[in-house]
Amino acid sequence: MKSRIFMYLFIFSALLCIFQYANSKNILDKYEVDIKKLKAIVEEKEQTITELEDQNFELNYFNIDRNDNALDYFIMQGYDVDKLITAINEGLYEMNDYEGEDHPIVPFVSMTESKLVINKIRILNHRWIVANFTDGANWGEIFLTYEIDEENNLKYHLSEYFMYPTFN
Repeated sequence: MKSRIFMYLFIFSALLCIFQYANSKNILDKYEVDIKKLKAIVEEKEQTITELEDQNFELNYFNIDRNDNALDYFIMQGYDVDKLITAINEGLYEMNDYEGEDHPIVPFVSMTESKLVINKIRILNHRWIVANFTDGANWGEIFLTYEIDEENNLKYHLSEYFMYPTFN
């Protein structure tokens, strides 16, 4: 009788071990498949990140923040570049606070109830700026040059401009 009990216990233990082995193998196989899928996703995302970084570099190429020559020019002139860039941007945005119909630098008049305002600014280098403007319904862009006079005042000069046609 004891030998039968030991034999049943042995068979039960062997079956339990086989079940544990099969279950563990299935779990490991599933994890390997999941890991392979995740590695493929990670590789795809890394490729996308690389492509976006390259695209971002291209989009920011004409930007004073990435133009060492323009930054060196200002540094050689003794300017604090961060403060100067902020002053250039603020100077243009302050032009949005004007009385009457004529914007101080945008050569168009609003065709809506709203005023024309400079919306976005990109400082290209130590001399050029591109900005867009809108009255809420109509959009345009301006190309400016700028300089700093002897009294450290910023002077903006309108070089080119256009307004996008409306298709109503």
